[in-house]
Amino acid sequence: MEINLISDTVTKPSAEMLQAMFHAKVGDDVFKQDPTVNELEAFVADLFGMEAALFFPSGTMANQSAIRLHTRPGDEVICDKWSHIFLYESGGVAANSGVSCHLVDGNRGMITADLVKTAINDPAFYHAPMTRLVSIENTTNKGGGACYELETLREIKSVCDQHGLSYHLDGARLWNALVAKNQSPKDFGKLFDTISVCLSKGLGAPVGSVLLGTKEHIHKAMRIRKLFGGNMRQSGYLAAAGKFAIENNMLRLADDHKRAKELASVLVTKSWVKEVAPTETNIVIFTLQNGLSEQVFIEKMKQKNILLSSMGQGKLRFVTHLDYRQVMHEYVLEVLEKFQF
Repeated sequence: MEINLISDTVTKPSAEMLQAMFHAKVGDDVFKQDPTVNELEAFVADLFGMEAALFFPSGTMANQSAIRLHTRPGDEVICDKWSHIFLYESGGVAANSGVSCHLVDGNRGMITADLVKTAINDPAFYHAPMTRLVSIENTTNKGGGACYELETLREIKSVCDQHGLSYHLDGARLWNALVAKNQSPKDFGKLFDTISVCLSKGLGAPVGSVLLGTKEHIHKAMRIRKLFGGNMRQSGYLAAAGKFAIENNMLRLADDHKRAKELASVLVTKSWVKEVAPTETNIVIFTLQNGLSEQVFIEKMKQKNILLSSMGQGKLRFVTHLDYRQVMHEYVLEVLEKFQF
């Protein structure tokens, strides 16, 4: 029995989800004639209290489209040094939009209004790029699934408004934050110009993300999606999985969070572990003691049929998800309890 904790993207559709996909009514979404895609987009837009939404094949493409939407070549985006748009999107900010990132040193991937203020370039100083966009990631991936407080996001919004900056949320794991913090999607819809949410991580859909914004933003995003090669045809089969995931798999994210915290509780007691990051949602990030090889640890876990990933800079990661069942969890806890280098 292989236990894959590399990511929450490794899940397979359940029998019920497959039935929803099988029975989906579809059409050509390029002509906006796929009723299931249209239904998903309207459903998610209403959930967040935003005007419109657009279905994408991936979260990276949704984020990159938002960046292209809000910027012009030569502009600058403010984001945390651990942001997904900077570290894990293949330099797309430069290649797709011709913009650069002004990286700020936040806490576990989370930034503050004061950090944003210090990163804004004077628009009269023509030697520097024009600051145009602030991008937030919630939850933070490399920050170990950390969640923003709404008040912090409101303070950053105020700075954006004062300086005429657009405000984007990379909400790939926003569903986890909503459950962990008991927050409302509409609270986020009121704050951000655009939001991307992923359906294929904790919610367990096989493919897809949604970009939310105003009707004008989404109309422009349709052209950008086409430019990036993201148009799909009878994509209602995938949209049906996404809608099923939101309606049926969101509240159970609390189970993933509970299991992640239990993994962290064991790791923090082990002499071979140097540090475990605070665990709020479904990501457990930890480092080994100096001199211990992360590759050796990964290999020894693999021999026990447990897969995990390296985040670089000595960071190791477990990610819990809906296919990680309680019997698997008890086995992993037992392995970690007994493990010795």
